[in-house]
Amino acid sequence: MNIELLQPKPFDLVSSTIMLAGNAVAFEGTLSVSVSEGHDEITGFVTVGSTSIRQFQGTIAIPSDAAFQLSRLFVTVSDDTAGGGESPPPMVTVPVIYGPMILPDYVGFRNYTVQRGDSLSAIANRFYNDRSLFRVIQQANAHLVEDPNVIFPGQVLRIPVAD
Repeated sequence: MNIELLQPKPFDLVSSTIMLAGNAVAFEGTLSVSVSEGHDEITGFVTVGSTSIRQFQGTIAIPSDAAFQLSRLFVTVSDDTAGGGESPPPMVTVPVIYGPMILPDYVGFRNYTVQRGDSLSAIANRFYNDRSLFRVIQQANAHLVEDPNVIFPGQVLRIPVAD
């Protein structure tokens, strides 16, 4: 495969502008990018090497009117420009968590290391002054926290931040 996607990493917490980076080569130096969750799809492209593997970087903007219904999105980068042939085109798909779907006006996150005696509701109260927002923290860490009642000292959780 001639596509190595270094950013985003699986389960990264992303904003409405998703940054892409990696190493790749593609026919005519162009990779297609799509962001989808099954209800809507946003597409774009990035420029990469056309004769040899090169580093690339780019962004894809998610418009405010995107019809996403889930916070878990899939970012797919593919070389589908070559066409023809029996084999499918090279493709990399990475699941990410879309911050604006879990916290309005999402701009980023801070890391928090779970302490002995912490609960998600106590952490939510500390950062949002609202214990009921524990689900925001759970969704931002869905790959780590399946049950909101089970967190462990030493776990590093992402705490979404809004403007």
